[in-house]
Amino acid sequence: MNVQIELPISNIMTTKLITLDVNDGLDKAEHLFKKYKIRHIPVIEKDKIIGMISMNDLLRISFADGAYREEENISSSIYDMFTLRQLMIGNLETVTPDTTIKEVAELLVQREFHSLPVVENGTLKGMVTTTDLIKYLLKHC
Repeated sequence: MNVQIELPISNIMTTKLITLDVNDGLDKAEHLFKKYKIRHIPVIEKDKIIGMISMNDLLRISFADGAYREEENISSSIYDMFTLRQLMIGNLETVTPDTTIKEVAELLVQREFHSLPVVENGTLKGMVTTTDLIKYLLKHC
């Protein structure tokens, strides 16, 4: 086993990010979740991360009845009743690119998070998810 948990998270974080502007609609969020098969999307305002929205956030308001529709053109009246700002999680906990894999894993477990934004000098540099950690462990075990 060659797992190096003291490496910086920048070695395994996702850097090709899908983001939403705070003024985007929830229909766009749903479209991006489906198109890219992701579960968390950072919300940006003026190039700064201000929140995070998850597929579960959408499921909570849509009662799961329409969240897995197959159609490409999504229109849901429930989405017109809420804004991204209302649903997103604000005041995010973040890590820096030099935070170790071990520290990130501990934080994800302690706080019961599934993803963390990686931020440097106020700029979003990447994201790390539980899936990123599992893939790293599988590759090195």
